[in-house]
Amino acid sequence: MANLSGQVCTACSGDAEKLKATEALQKMDELHDDWELEDNHHIKREFEFEDFQEALDFVNKVGEIAEEQGHHPVINDFTWGKATVKLYTHKIDGLHENDFIMAAKIDEVY
Repeated sequence: MANLSGQVCTACSGDAEKLKATEALQKMDELHDDWELEDNHHIKREFEFEDFQEALDFVNKVGEIAEEQGHHPVINDFTWGKATVKLYTHKIDGLHENDFIMAAKIDEVY
């Protein structure tokens, strides 16, 4: 995880190549085991907290990282005690290395 989290998301254009399934699986090995790869299109993880305030603080930290990196996740199921983060690169409608960099950075703040 440390290797990915130390990297910076790069600007991605619509003609960037999506990661192949084998590449995505290799990148999954570098993340926390709770991340799930779905349809080789996105990765997601559910985070659990003691209360609403902890979940809110986490979502705000994720937002700060997203702004800093210029790479924005989908945050679903944000409610008392949990938040689900989904990552994929919108411009290419699939996975890019940036998604795994963001996932590692998010894991660090959890």
